[in-house]
Amino acid sequence: MSMLTPPGLGGKYRIKGDRYPRMRRPRRWGRIVAAALASVLAAAVLGWGALQVIGIFTGSGPAKAADRPDKRAKCASAAPAAEARTGARTAEGKAGNKAESKKAAGGDDDLPEPGDITVNVLNATSRSGLAKDTADELKKRGFKIGRIGNAPAEFDKKIKKAAFLVGAPGASTSDRMHVLGTQLAHTETRYDERDGKDVDLILGNGFAHLAKKKAATAALAELAGPAAGPGEPGKPGASPSDC
Repeated sequence: MSMLTPPGLGGKYRIKGDRYPRMRRPRRWGRIVAAALASVLAAAVLGWGALQVIGIFTGSGPAKAADRPDKRAKCASAAPAAEARTGARTAEGKAGNKAESKKAAGGDDDLPEPGDITVNVLNATSRSGLAKDTADELKKRGFKIGRIGNAPAEFDKKIKKAAFLVGAPGASTSDRMHVLGTQLAHTETRYDERDGKDVDLILGNGFAHLAKKKAATAALAELAGPAAGPGEPGKPGASPSDC
């Protein structure tokens, strides 16, 4: 045993030469890591708390729901204006289409109303009372009725289609024939040398009855101007996702 060995110690603690045993405890890394994590967490909590306190006193804290801009109200206020602009453009487009068609035909800017059209209802079939019944129905739909009777010999029992529309040549007569034609199906138009604006409705063997009132009204509206369809661009404005 060396003289440097403390009394009562031996074995691995025996000091040999100029070396001496190390008596410190082994390091426990788990405690060191836990302490470091706890320090980081404490620093983060303190920092967050400090930011909250600063925000309270300066008014720059997280925005509340009440402080956010009301996008829904903005969309609601913009919708009527967008609809008004779209309606104006649609009306202008209809008027432009109608004006162009009228200009090409050389007629007036507006189609005549049924009340402005005088119709002579003539029967070219062997069915009695057909002209009278048809004239009564046209009168209910707003047309003026002129003569009611049998068709001239050149048409009598010689018309296989539903009807002939006969009138004086000219764009104004053409407009009247178009309006009257919305009340029937499978008609032909002819022009003869006559004066006046009356239109002859000559009923042929193919005639059964006038078009249904609902269908005739729709056809008249379509003739007056094209309605907005699925192919047209949608109304401008915010989409539902924006609101």
